[in-house]
Order: sequence, then structure tokens, then C-alpha cells
Amino acid sequence: MWAAERVVGERRMRQIQRFARNAKLTVVCLLLTVVVLRGTVGAGRFGTPQQDLIELRQHFVSHPHRALAEHHDARSRSSSTSSATTTTTSAAARDDEPDPPPRSLRDPPYTLGPKISDWDEQRAEWHRRHPETPPFLNDVKPRVLLVTGSSPKPCENPVGDHYLLKSIKNKIDYCRVHGIEIFYNMALLDAEMAGFWAKLPLIRALLLAHPEVEFLWWMDSDAMFTDMAFELPWERYAPYNLVMHGWDEMVYDDKNWIGLNTGSFLLRNCQWSLDMLDTWAPMGPKGPVRIEAGKVLTKALKDRPVFEADDQSAMVYILATQREKWGNKVYLENGYYLHGYWGILVDRYEEMIENYKPGLGDHRWPLVTHFVGCKPCGKFGDYPVERCLKQMDRAFNFGDNQILQMYGFTHKSLGSRRVKRIRNETSNPLEMKDELGLLHPAFKAVKTTT
Repeated sequence: MWAAERVVGERRMRQIQRFARNAKLTVVCLLLTVVVLRGTVGAGRFGTPQQDLIELRQHFVSHPHRALAEHHDARSRSSSTSSATTTTTSAAARDDEPDPPPRSLRDPPYTLGPKISDWDEQRAEWHRRHPETPPFLNDVKPRVLLVTGSSPKPCENPVGDHYLLKSIKNKIDYCRVHGIEIFYNMALLDAEMAGFWAKLPLIRALLLAHPEVEFLWWMDSDAMFTDMAFELPWERYAPYNLVMHGWDEMVYDDKNWIGLNTGSFLLRNCQWSLDMLDTWAPMGPKGPVRIEAGKVLTKALKDRPVFEADDQSAMVYILATQREKWGNKVYLENGYYLHGYWGILVDRYEEMIENYKPGLGDHRWPLVTHFVGCKPCGKFGDYPVERCLKQMDRAFNFGDNQILQMYGFTHKSLGSRRVKRIRNETSNPLEMKDELGLLHPAFKAVKTTT
């Protein structure tokens, strides 16, 4: 070796040694690769290339049914997926199907359903068979169902759904305190009666499905209870079937289209009410009927702008032109705020807190604050959206404070979501009395039967 190094030189010798080592490594890797490939594909019966070729041909050519089966299975899975997608798409398409053509002026007048002429008799017979659910909870308090609702679609304004949640929470609180049942609707029962008029088919359906209910109380989703302690004067309404916030002189004398409000009203479950709904509804179908009815209402009613027929204007028109038929059973309430316009109330909440207490229901502490024209669920309203949302938060907290005080809390301010404790915990909680007496009010007492 030392002789070889002297002949070729030390550096050249190291290069030759490195090449030899690399060559050995390459040969070993090649042998391993051949072994692995032959083990994977198979060496044939005798390990010959010819036999390997035969086995390869059998594997890929002699079993066409496997390829066809796999192809058919793939097509089946694709077809199933496609079918499911088509079904889903069809369902979505059905959900978005265009409404039927609007009712023309030559078509028969719209009706809410089959004519019923003996509802009082049917309801009386039902009560004879079901004495366990009387229409009155005690001597003066009727069984009441509060009804409200919203669109089946999400709000166009994303924050609107949050305010709908606040609104229904507010109504649930009032109903729980006052022993009132509640129904929240998100279904458009009749596409012809969309918009202002959607409440009419719903009200009729609920009256007929719940003969145990004496009064149905409709309230718009943009109205909130702001006096949780005020109990309606039910004795006052004993002779009446329809109670709305309004003024006799504005409706019957002036025929003013804002002489009453249909955002919050009471309707007795009786034949008279079904007849009123039948008279009210024909102006409601969207399209030419509603447009032409709007022209009639604008011409007949004081200060009404030109727009399609709405349920409130239609009610003013019916009462003003048919007072002899309907007027003696309609009570227009203005002794308290069954409907209170928010624009004249919300900035006075702090003044009310300083000078008065809940339970008044009127301008001193309004029963209802109604955000007419705000439209928190839509993108456009009659007022700036920031102002509306700010004041709706204040109205919600104004009412919510009356609920929270029962449990020893209140909002830090009318504009704050945060709360603070207003009384200390005690080891004798049943001795504590809530300030407003709302935990166990007398008006919630139910008549017991023996």
C-alpha cells in the first residue's frame, strides 16, 4: 500500500478509495431495490421475467369486472351525492319559489277562510266540555294570549336579530309577571297578506285554535313593555270586544289616519271579532288590490300620504264609515299608553325614575314604548339607525331594571349592559320583599275550583 501511494500519490489514492466505497454502496442499493420490486410484484413460479409478465397481465387485464365494479360504485356514490345535492337544491328552490300572481281587481274578494257564523255557540259548548280551562282566571281577569312575531328570514341588518331577542325577552318577562300566555310566530301563513297584514291570518287561526282564551293581545315586535307593574284595567273592557290606543274625536270626527294604533291591541275571542276580521282583511292582499285600496284610504282619511293600504288606516276607515255597526264594541284607550310613541318618551326616562314609580302606565311611566319607524331588522328606517338602537337599549334596560330589582340587581345605567347589586344577600331570603311587589302580585292570583 505504501508502494502504491508512492506511485500515484497520496491525494490520488484517497480519491480512488472514496470511489470504491461509493461503488460498493451503489451496488448494494441496486440489489435491495430489485429485491423489493420482485417481492412486491412477484417473482413468478420460477422467478423468471416471462412469468412476471404473465402475472402482471393477469392482474390488470384478466379481471375487467373488478374495474367495472369499481367504476359503477364510484358512479353510484357520485349519483347519490348528486341526487342529495339536487334534493337540497330543489328544497331551497321551493323555499324561494316565487309567490303566485297577485290577486287582480276582477277576482273575488279575499277571505281569511270559511265563513263562521256560530262561533259563540261553538265556543260555549267547548267550555261546557272543558270546565278545567275557564276563560277567566278570577272574577275579573281574563285568560289572555299575547301574540307577537317576526319574519321567517334573518334580519337584513345583522344586529337586528339581537334586538328581536331583547324584544321577546321583554315580553316574556311581562307575561310571566302578569300570568299571560305568549305565542311567538315566525311563519308567514298567507303570502298574499305579507307586510302590515300578516297578523290577520295568524290572529284568526289562534282565536279558533284556542277557545279557552278570552282576549288575544297583539303586539308588534318593535314595541316593548316599559312598565312591568301596570296591570290592565280589565273591568273597564267588560262591554267591549276590541281595545286600541286612540281618540274618538280623531277617528270618528276627523277621520285622521293616525287616530288609533294597531301595533298593540286587544281582541276578544267571539263571533264579533271574526266578523271584524272578515271586514278588515279584503284590503290586505298585496298587488293591485292593496294599491287601489291605498288610494281609497288616502282620499278618505285626513293627512294620509299616498301609499298602499295598511292595516291601521283600514281600521280607521272601517270605524269612521261604519260606526253604527262596530263602534259600540270598540274602546279607544288613552288613559294609559297601550301604545306609546318612543320619540316623546325615551329622553324622559331619567326624569320618570326621579319623580315616579312603575304602575302608572301613562305619560309618567308608560306601559308600552313603541319604536314606530325604526325598523331595526331592516337596512332602512324612518330614523337614523344609531339613534334607534341606542334608544331601544335604553327602553329595554328601563323595563329590565324592574325585573332585575326582584332579585337584587339593576343596570348601572340605562345605556349599560352591566349590572350592579342593590341589596345585600341574607340568610332569610323569604323575608325580603321586592320593592314593586312583582314576585307574587295579587293580580296574578288564579281562581281555585273545588
